[in-house]
Amino acid sequence: MTNNVPVSELRNVIASVHSALTGLGKEAAAEPAVPEKATAAQIKKSIAPDALISFIDGKAYKTLKRHLTKNGLTMEGYRARYGLSADYPSTAASYSAKRSELARSLGLGQLRKAAPVAAEADETVSETPKPRGRPRKAVEAAEAAPKARGRKKVAETA
Repeated sequence: MTNNVPVSELRNVIASVHSALTGLGKEAAAEPAVPEKATAAQIKKSIAPDALISFIDGKAYKTLKRHLTKNGLTMEGYRARYGLSADYPSTAASYSAKRSELARSLGLGQLRKAAPVAAEADETVSETPKPRGRPRKAVEAAEAAPKARGRKKVAETA
C-alpha cells in the first residue's frame, strides 16, 4: 500500500511520526509498575495439595519453576511481586511427597555402609606375589639392563 504525499507535506508527516514514536516510549515509562499484592485469602486458595495456582495466569501447576522461568521471573521475584512470604512453596505438597518417597525407595539420602573391618583383619599377607608372564631369558635380561652413558670413544687411526 502506498501513500501519496506532496513534497511540501513530507516534513509535517515525518514530524508527526517522530512525535508519535517518542510518545510511545514515554507512556510506557510513565506507568509505574505497581506490584500486585495478593490477599491472604488468595494466597491460601492458591495452595492446594495437588497443585499450586499461579497468580500470573490462574492455572494450576505441580511446580512453578518452569512456569516462572517462561515468564521471566525467579521464585524470589515472584514472591516479591505478589507479596508472598519466604516460606511460600514452589512445588505442590503431594508432588513433593511422591518424589521424596521415590528417593527413599532408591536408597538416596542414606549414609553409606561401612566396609566390614573384621574380614580385613583376618587376612594375612603372605609373600610378594609371583611375577606373571613367561620368565626372561638371560640374553634379554642383559639387553634390558640400562647401558652406561658416557662419551663415545674415538677409534685411533695409525
